[in-house]
Amino acid sequence: MTSHLKLALIESQDLNPARAWQLPSDSFCNRASSLTPNSVFFLSRIGVWPHVDVSRVQPYHHMRVWDGLDPSSAISFSSAASPIATMTENPNLQRALLQRLAELAPFSIFDSTKVAAIEDGPSKSPEEVLDLSSYPSITLSSGKKITARLLVGADGVSSRVRTYAGIPTRGWDYERHGLVATLRLVDSAHHPSSHALAVAYQRFLPSGPIALLAMPGNYTTLVWSTTPEKAAKLKSLASGDFVAMVNAAFRLGNVDLEYMSRLDSGHGEELAWRTSVTGVKENEAQMPRIVQSVQEGSTASFPLRYRQADSYVSSRVALVGDAAHTVHPLAGQGLNMGLTDVQSLAKTIEYTVKYGGDIGDEIYLERYNREMWMQNNRMLGVTDKLHKLYGVGWGPLVGIRSLGLKMVDQMDPVKDWLMKQAGGTTP
Repeated sequence: MTSHLKLALIESQDLNPARAWQLPSDSFCNRASSLTPNSVFFLSRIGVWPHVDVSRVQPYHHMRVWDGLDPSSAISFSSAASPIATMTENPNLQRALLQRLAELAPFSIFDSTKVAAIEDGPSKSPEEVLDLSSYPSITLSSGKKITARLLVGADGVSSRVRTYAGIPTRGWDYERHGLVATLRLVDSAHHPSSHALAVAYQRFLPSGPIALLAMPGNYTTLVWSTTPEKAAKLKSLASGDFVAMVNAAFRLGNVDLEYMSRLDSGHGEELAWRTSVTGVKENEAQMPRIVQSVQEGSTASFPLRYRQADSYVSSRVALVGDAAHTVHPLAGQGLNMGLTDVQSLAKTIEYTVKYGGDIGDEIYLERYNREMWMQNNRMLGVTDKLHKLYGVGWGPLVGIRSLGLKMVDQMDPVKDWLMKQAGGTTP
């Protein structure tokens, strides 16, 4: 139905390295995402998933989350029949998308190309039939001009498309950085909680949550939200000290962890002594496997933000992904929200074409905005409130939130509902 539409993709980076991306089986990219079942279904439906290298993909069926200030306050999720989510490296997915695009009808790809300007098209001259003055006109760094019936902004948090459309965005910086790294774990045979199926772990510390998300074999992706100062300190540590800090963050109390975070070296010895005198080993079955090493060059960090555009559409413009919204990574929903945006926008375009409408008309685009803005706003609100709730160390509030989490953990129907919400629903 939409195969007659002419498409152009503008990308500032050279896409050839993405097409040829390949890593050894014992090395993983630190840019990885947790895909919900709905996202995997969508990627399968549009023919992308068959191009994903599944040997580098890891579904996980169990998840354990607990409060860093009250170890007894925990909640566990399990789904043996189907994955809770599926971990994949972003370059693995990007390569699959490019391979799928190569199979489709010819369209224009302008990579290694920047957008020099976005402005309204030229007014209609007496000899012209079509008035392009309301159409966005994109000038490329090569000098080429493209005029579009619909301009889709998938250009990130500092979106030039959003600026051109005059759409305000609201939000704040969390004054936190997300620290990522690829880690190798000890063999599962040496851990008392060995599961046949992969497990994800997340602990809420006062400075932010830390998570280990399973990758194939004995590898895992670290996502640690913490202050910019602590992130910088962690990145400066020797690899052995960094590994000790990650192990400590899942095992020690906050006072012990704060002390260790001020050390410049000797973290391994400090951790060994503190675990021997605090009784942590008694709870080892509830903890993730011991981190053995960190992959060289995989440690990096990025600032965390909350952003929500006032609208996802204007005349002849639609925003998707980070151009429309930016979410805290604690729920692993950033890429999933963007993919759901794309599903909804594609459905809106199909509807418009089916009924003979103009795909750039805001009246039709409003279907996409109405469907996704509030849905995304709910997810943004939940993650923001969780970040703030678990960032408080005040005793009475810790007790209340601990009681609430314990109660939810005993309510299987509630947990099933939460998993369905996090897993996504097809728009």
